[in-house]
Amino acid sequence: MPRRDPAAITATGVTKEFAGATGLHDVDLDVPAGSVASLLGPNGAGKTTMVRILSTLLRPDSGVIRVAGHDVLREPERVQAVIGLTGQSVAVDAKLSGHENLRMFGRLQRLSWPVVRERSAQLLETFGLADAGTRAVKTYSGGMRRKLDLALSLMAQPMVLFLDEPTTGLDPASRHALWEVIRGLVQHGTTVLLTTQYLDEADALADSIVFLDAGRVVATGTPAELKARAANTQLVLTTTSAHDAARLTTCLDGYHTVADHRTVRIAVPATGDGGLKELRAVLDAALRAAVDVESYAVRDPDLDDVYFHLTGHARPAEAEAAA
Repeated sequence: MPRRDPAAITATGVTKEFAGATGLHDVDLDVPAGSVASLLGPNGAGKTTMVRILSTLLRPDSGVIRVAGHDVLREPERVQAVIGLTGQSVAVDAKLSGHENLRMFGRLQRLSWPVVRERSAQLLETFGLADAGTRAVKTYSGGMRRKLDLALSLMAQPMVLFLDEPTTGLDPASRHALWEVIRGLVQHGTTVLLTTQYLDEADALADSIVFLDAGRVVATGTPAELKARAANTQLVLTTTSAHDAARLTTCLDGYHTVADHRTVRIAVPATGDGGLKELRAVLDAALRAAVDVESYAVRDPDLDDVYFHLTGHARPAEAEAAA
């Protein structure tokens, strides 16, 4: 049997009800130490509620929860001592400088002055804020404030880090820089629970995914497992005209096709040869129909496909075609 690291986060039967709002219904969670788990789902699915419960900010109606070996309900202070949290709202003092925010937070965490000074300088450098470290935060852009907020959550080098949509408002370069920070933390043993609306972010970082919808777990697995379950590979052909796209769709009557103006998407079932025979059959049909194909590409399923599959929504192009 392969070795499995002990769980850093476990939750069983977590339920939380709100008057007139979506809660959580019998949610289970198991996150091995030193890994990244991602909570995904539509707005209102319960992701932030779960993070708030795990981080002791909200009490569940029922459930058994342990973080880093500590019972969240019975030992909240011990849980708070080993976690870091970055919520959706930026929580920095605008009157203080970046250095002063980090140093204040470090002292609140009871870190020694030498450690506070060293880590403050390291974090400002990591997040590209070293040149702005002495400036008041009220002069920072929104993205800079977000990066400082993330730096605060890392000040105490937490065993478990909760990141609730951490890269909202960041530019692509800053997003990728944060990804590298997260990977470095995990390599040194930190466990990360991430919520995000950027599905490529979860695909790039997560070892495991828990998909929530209406407060319930609807799917779990690795990104690869979820993508394999959700959708087939697609052959995407771009024709020279909408007329050719319609003709191609007609001659591929035996396949699941979606036409969007000049583009035709054909679902190709996975087979032992990777779908090669199916791909060839589709291209042969296009040649026989004398359809002018401008370009073609093979697209593997992504987490967007998982999202649309699990929520029951169609992709915009598919919805338009069905209308």
